[in-house]
Amino acid sequence: MKLGDGVEQAIHSVALLAGLKGESVLAAAALAEFHGVSPSYLLKHLQALSNAGILATVPGPNGGYRLARSPARIALLDIVLAVEGMAPAFRCAEIRMRGPNPLPAAATTRLCEINAAMLKAERAWRNELAEVTIAAILSSVESNDREGLIDARICAFLELRERRQPAP
Repeated sequence: MKLGDGVEQAIHSVALLAGLKGESVLAAAALAEFHGVSPSYLLKHLQALSNAGILATVPGPNGGYRLARSPARIALLDIVLAVEGMAPAFRCAEIRMRGPNPLPAAATTRLCEINAAMLKAERAWRNELAEVTIAAILSSVESNDREGLIDARICAFLELRERRQPAP
């Protein structure tokens, strides 16, 4: 299975947004700058995350993005489905019924064994991604960042780019 680059960008963006304080936001351009990716390509995925209720948007010249729910309530699967869509990765086209000697319809009443195996594998990876939250990833990164390099990089960037919003 191959997931698009947008999935990686979306997961990293959500993780970075988890570091914002209070009602602060980050502009899409700042997220793209931090990750060294195309702003227009990332914006498409940020909009998908927003439509899925993972991100909240604040409009206007000082607006941007922030998490719509806590990192503990955002699973990797939520992000993957927001970016890639709900359709299964494998789509059986019933090629058993094609070609010069196709099987008759009566012989294909049972689910294709190949399709069944692929669906079982997909359920397994979706279940695994559903168990991993952004909070868990951040906790793991924090415990493995013994020198504090990752934390320092993020803090320095957010200090410059974070847009603090007035209290509601």
